[in-house]
Amino acid sequence: MKRRRRAGPGRALLGPLLAVIAAILLALAASAPGARAADGLSDAAQSLRQGPVYVDPRAQDLLPPRDADALADKIKKADKPVFVAVLPQASEFKPATLLQDLRTQVGITGVYGVQLGDGFDAGADSQVMSRNAVANLTGSVERANGGDTKALLNDFVDGATADANGQAPSSWSGVPDNPGPSGIGKAITLGVVLVLLPSALLLLYARGRKRRVDLDRARLETLRPVVDEDITTFGEELDRIGFRPASPEADDAMREDYGRALDSYERAKSSMAAARRSADVQPVTRALEDGRFALATVEARRAGRPLPERRPPCFFDPGHGPSVKDVTWAPEGGTERSVPVCGADATRLESGEEPLARTVETPGGRRPYWDAGPAYAPWAAGYFGGGLLPGLMFGTLLGHVISSPAAYAGSDFGGGYDGGDASGADFDAGDFGGGGFDGGGFGGFDGGGGF
Repeated sequence: MKRRRRAGPGRALLGPLLAVIAAILLALAASAPGARAADGLSDAAQSLRQGPVYVDPRAQDLLPPRDADALADKIKKADKPVFVAVLPQASEFKPATLLQDLRTQVGITGVYGVQLGDGFDAGADSQVMSRNAVANLTGSVERANGGDTKALLNDFVDGATADANGQAPSSWSGVPDNPGPSGIGKAITLGVVLVLLPSALLLLYARGRKRRVDLDRARLETLRPVVDEDITTFGEELDRIGFRPASPEADDAMREDYGRALDSYERAKSSMAAARRSADVQPVTRALEDGRFALATVEARRAGRPLPERRPPCFFDPGHGPSVKDVTWAPEGGTERSVPVCGADATRLESGEEPLARTVETPGGRRPYWDAGPAYAPWAAGYFGGGLLPGLMFGTLLGHVISSPAAYAGSDFGGGYDGGDASGADFDAGDFGGGGFDGGGFGGFDGGGGF
């Protein structure tokens, strides 16, 4: 059987390279003699590659130029990949595929809001903003603002810039398009473009790489206090059981298991001290999971109980230790799935109580780790393993990140696209599309809102 070749650095650069080349060719084509005027969607896409807000000249009654400029300034100051298009109800804009087509032609990951005549709809790449978040935000701004397009778009931008991951695309810092030169000036322009193209590509790659490194460093710092707390708690558990290897009750099996727990504790501490990327957290929590199982085995031997089965930790809080059974559970507004739980949480669920979930700090307050954002992917993967994780997290905020092939490749969570990166047409069209442009939006919390 043939082995698939792993994509090398050249293939990783292909998306940004094609995006730059396409932009240059479009500019040259627009200045060529006899060039046909671009259609409305192409105009919108070309403009959004240069700035966050586009208003079709036929739709300026919906959002006048001064208001459009103010909206664009707001997005740029937030430094988030949020795109807004205001379009007229016209035959070239097909409501059923408009969001998908616009995202494809712009070719940049982000959150897209489109006002089409009297209707509004939105979508986002899942690694930038979850489908549920977009749907809830869209429904909220529609219900709050009715037919006031200016207020609706401002509220949408406020919500999207607060929740979106990633940064504004580097192309927004460029110089806006100017009318093309003519005659000999076109030849000079083409020559300059060809001379500067290699440098521009290197600059684009360097800026994108630095942005990814900075984002990953911020994610590691988000994780650090959470992982340090896990390590400290496990150290307290080692002390709590009061096991003494030299005591008369200890046998070789107990000492071996306890030694493994101690080794896991030391390995977790040293791995975290050496962590330089968010992906480096995965072996730390893997060591803690192994240590907790070893500790549970020691306690079972001391109590004369059957040895625990090697199972994943408790889904609701890996700090609860190894799970004892699987139960059916669904996140708020999500789909049911089978999750491993500890005995205490199993009892709570059977009694109709809420499980004791591990919560972490987020900009919106403390939330369960599965609804806290992409930084927690390597943390959870160390506890549950890469193969088990997508099924457990399906339908949660963390699940949207893990289910993206670009973000969830093997066990390394340091790569993938983030908001504002050039991806061309590489996005999941099956997960794309909003609730429609009928002015009624998503019709509640059940539909749409995501690419």
